[in-house]
Amino acid sequence: MSLPSQPDAVLFDLDGTLIDSAPDLVAAVQALCVELGAPLPDAEAVRRVVSTGGRAMLRKGLPGADDAMIDQWLPRFLDIYSVAMTVHTRLYDGMRDVLDALDARNIPWGIVTNKPGWLAQPLLERMDFFAGSRVLVAGDTLPLRKPDPAPVLHACAALGVAPALAVMIGDDLRDVQSGRAAGSATLVAGWGYLDGDPQAWNADGIVATPRDLVAVLGLDA
Repeated sequence: MSLPSQPDAVLFDLDGTLIDSAPDLVAAVQALCVELGAPLPDAEAVRRVVSTGGRAMLRKGLPGADDAMIDQWLPRFLDIYSVAMTVHTRLYDGMRDVLDALDARNIPWGIVTNKPGWLAQPLLERMDFFAGSRVLVAGDTLPLRKPDPAPVLHACAALGVAPALAVMIGDDLRDVQSGRAAGSATLVAGWGYLDGDPQAWNADGIVATPRDLVAVLGLDA
């Protein structure tokens, strides 16, 4: 797959791509550790796996816990996070310029995230950029989540765009896998959390900063 000169639609992952949500997620892990009487975790270790999901964050925050313990504590972690999702969470610097450029060219954009809808929807409603999004596919919108292609295909269908003319952008291997399997071009958000080696993900490109997307997506033409 190669990048279209200018895409018909752009799909973004949420955490680590559109928004820097790590500070509030790390704070929720720390708060749970305090409740459990556990040592405070290595914040940077938790941050690196934010895009991998809640269980991965708890494994980093509570390294001695087994899978049963993680499953037991996950709902409490999400409850703690749900009441303080936008204390420090912000749109990445430069991303506003990208969204404005897409809107100015009437190129639809949307969000494809594995974050459950009961968290993603209210979080986005509290942030003033969300009005421009044409579609939100959350982790529980469909029976299947990324890396399956179903979420990207669903988003493209909702936008009325052929997957081959869309670009999926994310900071996790599963974003690339989902986009590629759907037949879309893929870009790695090099400013994100990047748990792993993005050079090995076989994306169509790695973009260093959000502002670089303006040129990469042909929005400066």
